[in-house]
Amino acid sequence: MLEPEQDDVSEHNAGQSIDKTEAALDSVTDDAIQNHGSDPKQTLHQPAKDVDLHVIDHADHISHHSWMSKRSAVNALRNIEANFHLGNYVIDRSTREKHFENMSVYVRLGMHLLYYGSRQENILQWQKTEHILKAQTKKMGKEYDTPESTAHIAPFIKSFHLEDSMLDMIEPDPTKYKTFNEFFGRAIRPEARPIAEPDDTNVFSSPADCRLTAFQTIDLATKYWIKGYNFTIERLIVDPLTAKAFDQGSIVIARLAPQDYHRWHSPIDGIVENVYDIPGTYYTVNPQAINQEGSLNVFCQNRRSVMLVRQKNGSQVAIIAVGAMLVGSIKYVDKSDVPGTEIKRGQCLGAFYYGGSTVIVLYPKGEITIDEDIVKNSSDEKCETLVKTGWRIGSRTTRLSSSSSTSTS
Repeated sequence: MLEPEQDDVSEHNAGQSIDKTEAALDSVTDDAIQNHGSDPKQTLHQPAKDVDLHVIDHADHISHHSWMSKRSAVNALRNIEANFHLGNYVIDRSTREKHFENMSVYVRLGMHLLYYGSRQENILQWQKTEHILKAQTKKMGKEYDTPESTAHIAPFIKSFHLEDSMLDMIEPDPTKYKTFNEFFGRAIRPEARPIAEPDDTNVFSSPADCRLTAFQTIDLATKYWIKGYNFTIERLIVDPLTAKAFDQGSIVIARLAPQDYHRWHSPIDGIVENVYDIPGTYYTVNPQAINQEGSLNVFCQNRRSVMLVRQKNGSQVAIIAVGAMLVGSIKYVDKSDVPGTEIKRGQCLGAFYYGGSTVIVLYPKGEITIDEDIVKNSSDEKCETLVKTGWRIGSRTTRLSSSSSTSTS
């Protein structure tokens, strides 16, 4: 344990590091705002490996990485990059190929703030971190709600190769959107995301175009994936009585990257029983943050909205929209959040506005049998699986008879 004098020095150094990180993040967001028509991969979404961050990285990992990159094979280098929090592996479910996705500079900066914020013994640093993240999120949200922000749309589409995907949208013409946020939360044509096995109400779907992990029990999720301290379902949904319904239940975690279609859909049929919001901050939901031992548990710290849905077999499912770094808002659509509303599998429930975000689905114990490939990717490979909205991710463990279910077609 540190002596008081040593602790004072440690707090001083942490404070200086937070100040440097804040200045760097402010510079990155300023650059994105001031350069409307620039390639986002030269501002907010610039790969962290291409940026010299050693001035705020106390371990100087980036400098080491630059030296080693000249001496390593591609796969070895990518493992190094993953260890240094510069990216993540994702498995494409369609092709079974494993891809390395670089972390953006703004997410890397958010990782620095998460580390400093996790100092349980230093609540003032945590509060400062929350203030920084909220201020930056509001700053970008305000910018992307202005008419001038439409200048960001064309370079964003080009940089992330979204030209073909725009054909799936209800409004395919990028010039018709009035703000960047309106474009970011764009709606898709229902026929572009058909649900798998629509006549089988025992099938459960992916809630989003996302990078997905899923675990048969919460214990497995905390063993293989969620490493932040003190994660519990009660802390996640802030309702002790409801949390008991998901004791030893299953969890599906759908992470949306900025380049994804940014709405979420119902994975089930059911009746909306309750929707409530939980205030919080805006930590990054990048896997490197979720997998970091001993850090703050971002799912239980970030702003989120909980929807409780009752299925026809009587069991309850929780669909939780989680905000993240630079996510301006979480909005339900078509009054889907009104209690008593009947929702169908594949139905659009809401939209996120700018940034990465996550949808978590909780199932009661024994409700879902997750598809084998997703289980393997999540647990054995410790990787996310790239899936689309409506794709099958599992089925009901105890199948409903045809007489007690109705078609969703």
